[in-house]
Amino acid sequence: MLKLSNAQIAWRAAQDIADGAYVNLGIGFPEMVAKFQPPGREAIFHTENGILNFGESPEPGEEDWDLINAGKKAVTLKPGASFFHHADSFAMVRGGHLDVAILGAYQVSESGDLANWSTGPKGVPAVGGAMDLVHGAKRVAVITEHVTKDGKPKLLDRCTLPLTGVACVTRVYTSHAVIDIAGRFILREKLAGVSLEELQNMTGAKLHLDGPVLDLNVPEV
Repeated sequence: MLKLSNAQIAWRAAQDIADGAYVNLGIGFPEMVAKFQPPGREAIFHTENGILNFGESPEPGEEDWDLINAGKKAVTLKPGASFFHHADSFAMVRGGHLDVAILGAYQVSESGDLANWSTGPKGVPAVGGAMDLVHGAKRVAVITEHVTKDGKPKLLDRCTLPLTGVACVTRVYTSHAVIDIAGRFILREKLAGVSLEELQNMTGAKLHLDGPVLDLNVPEV
């Protein structure tokens, strides 16, 4: 079935970041969002280990391994970048100074609960800074595949994995749709090649309509 690539999901999420917004991107897939800032807009990226206003990844061989993000990936610095203690970094998060946090997910519920860690041999062993981000950032969005590798819904009526945060996610960008959360899943955009019935069959809770559903148009990136 037709679906977006990870890069295309990240591109779509990047289009909703306002110019000058203070943004934290989760480790892994969400870091890709930084590549796709729209022309004329520039976000200020924050990383939990203590950098504000870092830039693109350096060219291979030009890394300075004293300059890394929370995912231990090499970064560059933009003019005006600053460094600070780990505790000060989380004071920024908990104090409500971030405009947006974009995270990955194992599961998201229709009430906005997020599960992005798990237990067991293949799980992410601890919740980490995500539990601070989901309740400290002014807006929390998730980017994710619509279903798991074995075809099970990731958007559910109720999460079954350990929760990262309760009623914290307000928008989900998936491989098939853009969905707002306001105590229920509200479908805003979907791929033109996927019918509403097909999308509903891939979703573990009812999709609600509130106005027209737009086509999810994303370039090749």
